[in-house]
Amino acid sequence: MKRADDLTRAVEAVLFAATEPMTVDAIRAHLGNADNIRGVLDEIQADFAGRGIELVRRGDRWHFQTAGDMAHLLRRDREEPRKLSRAGIETLAIIAYHEPATRAEIEAIRGVQISKGTLDVLMEAGWIRPAGRREVPGRPLLYATTQEFLAHFGLASRRDLPGIDDLKAAGLLDPIDLALEHAGEHEEDNVEVEKADDDA
Repeated sequence: MKRADDLTRAVEAVLFAATEPMTVDAIRAHLGNADNIRGVLDEIQADFAGRGIELVRRGDRWHFQTAGDMAHLLRRDREEPRKLSRAGIETLAIIAYHEPATRAEIEAIRGVQISKGTLDVLMEAGWIRPAGRREVPGRPLLYATTQEFLAHFGLASRRDLPGIDDLKAAGLLDPIDLALEHAGEHEEDNVEVEKADDDA
């Protein structure tokens, strides 16, 4: 096993001592503006792959964490997070897939009003944050997800959110939603058939 160079060891030390995930710039600031920090991070990530701890990227931040298949060993020592209500899950999903989103936009997608408490719970969990205001009359507040959201759900970025095919495969889509989607496809087929009849 080759000996890690001084820069690699320094990056490992900084990340190990950090109390929260760090950006490349924050790591560089600790090391006197060293070059190629990103390359070193990639090397460390590869070196730790398959071990009990791993180096992971969440958004633009890096940190060490327990390997996913070892998490069960620590579960009894962790406080169980409060379970989200259905409204909370739906609201979080809408924000994650459509961010930044206003309260009115969330309600339009859900089809029902959202209680202020739902947004408060998500903000207390650290998963959403205010993200400015929409430049329309009333200037409604915008909501977006946070780095903590990415870290909690094991995502490097929002691009890693599952697509509709992944959700179908996992059985996570409501059967009613799937039925409506199929009905919409049939309506499109009927329109095409009617158009063909008209052309004839």
